Amino acid sequence: MVWSKSKPPTEPMYIRKIFFLLCSLIAPLVASAQVSVIGDTADVVIDYANPREFEIAGITVSGVRYLDEKVLIALSGLNVGDKITIPGEKTAKAIENLWKQGLLSDVRLVATRIVSNNIFLEFRLEERPRLSRFSFEGVTKSDADKLREQIKLVSGKIVTEDLVQNTSNEVKKFYVDKGFFNVDVRIDLKDEKNVPNSQILTIVVDKKSRVKVNSIAFEGVTQIEAKKLKRKMKETKEKHFYRLFSTSKFIYENFEKDKEAISNEYRKLGFRDARVVFDSVYAHNEKSVDILIRVSEGPKYYFRNINWVGNTKYSASDLERILNIKKGELFNQKKLDEGLFGSQSGRDITSLYMDNGYLFFQVTPVEVAVSGDSIDYEMRVYEGKQAIVNRITVVGNTKTNDKVVMREIRTIPGQLFSRSDIIRTQRELAQLGYFDQEKLGVNPKPNPQDGTVDIEYVVEERPSDQIELSGGWGAGQVVGTLGVTFSNFSAANFFKKGAWTPLPSGDGQRQAFVRKQTGSIFNRTVLLSRSHGLVVRNQTR
Repeated sequence: MVWSKSKPPTEPMYIRKIFFLLCSLIAPLVASAQVSVIGDTADVVIDYANPREFEIAGITVSGVRYLDEKVLIALSGLNVGDKITIPGEKTAKAIENLWKQGLLSDVRLVATRIVSNNIFLEFRLEERPRLSRFSFEGVTKSDADKLREQIKLVSGKIVTEDLVQNTSNEVKKFYVDKGFFNVDVRIDLKDEKNVPNSQILTIVVDKKSRVKVNSIAFEGVTQIEAKKLKRKMKETKEKHFYRLFSTSKFIYENFEKDKEAISNEYRKLGFRDARVVFDSVYAHNEKSVDILIRVSEGPKYYFRNINWVGNTKYSASDLERILNIKKGELFNQKKLDEGLFGSQSGRDITSLYMDNGYLFFQVTPVEVAVSGDSIDYEMRVYEGKQAIVNRITVVGNTKTNDKVVMREIRTIPGQLFSRSDIIRTQRELAQLGYFDQEKLGVNPKPNPQDGTVDIEYVVEERPSDQIELSGGWGAGQVVGTLGVTFSNFSAANFFKKGAWTPLPSGDGQRQAFVRKQTGSIFNRTVLLSRSHGLVVRNQTR
C-alpha cells in the first residue's frame, strides 16, 4: 500500500475534500477493490469503503543521504504506538508535513507489512539536489566579490525554487540600486557530473545601461522653491544638455541621501517636522526615469527657553555662550547638533568638556514643551570624572617603526585626556604619507574603575615610494630623466639581514636618486634626507 505526492499540495484541505467526496460517490462500485500490502506474503487486503484502525509498529526512512532520518520521522508527526485509520487524514498530514520543509522532491509513504492490527510504515524519499558550486557571467570581478557577500550561497546548500528566486532577486536589487533598472538576471542549473545529487548554479547577468533622470517633480512644497530643493540633491540630477560635469544617472543609494538632504534643508529653516513622506521612481522610457517626491512640510518652529541640568564644571551662562542659540531664534536642527556634539571650529559643548579630560561626558537635549510655534529644551548633562591617559599603542604599522609613529602622537601618558590632541595626532599621522588616510582610526579604551583611558591608534600602510620617468628631443639629441624616491627609508637597517624587502624601510628617512642623460653625458644626483638634516651628493661623468 502506497501513499505519495510528486509535488507539494497548494490547497491540501481542498484536495482532501475532493478525495473523500469521490470516495463516497464511488464506494459502492469499488467495495471489492483490493490493494496489496508491499512485502506481505499473506496478501492482506484493505477495504477502502470501510476504513480500518491500525497501530504503528515501526517507521523507517529510505532514499536519503544527507538528512537525519530521526528528524524526518519527528517532522512527519507520526510515532510508533500511534493509532491511525486507513484511509485517514494522519497519513496525508504526515506527507504534507515533510513537503513543507522544502527539502524533498518526492515523498512516498508505504505500508511494508501488516500483522493483525499492527502496521509497519516506510517513508520513501528523494532529496532535492545540493549546491556544488556557483559562478557569475557578465559581471566584473569587483561586483562578483560584493555579490558573493550579499547572496550568501555556500556549497552543500539545498537547491530549492525559493533559493533560485531569492538569488535572482538579490542580484537584481544589487544592480537596480546602482542605477541599472533594466538589468536581466538568469539562473542556469546544471547537474554536477562528479558529485551525485549536486548541481552547478550559474548566475548570468545582462546589466544593460544605467538609466538617467528625465525629470524630478515635487508635491506639497510651498515654503521652499522646487529649484532650490533640486540644487540640494547633489547626486540626483535631471539630464540637460548643459550638464557636462555632473552625472544625471539614477543611483538609488545616492537618491536616499538626497532625500535626507531635502529634509535637512527644511530643518535648517525651522521646519522641524518636515520629511519626505512618499517617493516614486518610474520609467519614462528605456533609458530614463521620472521621479516624484512628496513632502510634508509642517509648521515653522522657534527656540524659546533652554535650561541646563547637571552641569557643575561650567556655568549655564558659559554653556549658553558656546551653544550660541538665542531665545526666539529660528529652529535649526543642524546648528543645535553642532553646538552640542561637534563643529568644525571645535567650539561645541562636547569638545569643551572632552578637551579638559571629561571622557565620560554626555549631554542629552530633551524637548520639555512645545507651545504653538515655540520649543523649550532641557539640556541634561552628565559630566563624570576626568580621565588620565594611561597607555598608548599603535597597531597596523607593519613597515613603519613604532618610534616614527610615536613622535607624532600628542596624547601623552599621565596627562588629562583631550579630544583635540587625538584629532591633531590623526592629522599629523596622515601628513606623514605612509598610511592610508581613510583607514586611520582611534580606539579609546576607558577604565572607569581607576579613571584612566588607554588609547589605541589604528593605521594601515600604503605605498609611498615614487618613480618618475621623462624624456624628450632637443638640439639633435635625446634628453631623459629617471628619478626614484624612497620616502620611508632606513639607513640603520642597511646591513641588517632580512631588512631588504625590497629595501630597508621604516625609519621615515627620504632618499632620492635622479639620473639625467644627454647624449653620452649623464649627471647623477643622490639626495639623502634624514629626520635631522639633508645630504646632497652630485656626480658628473
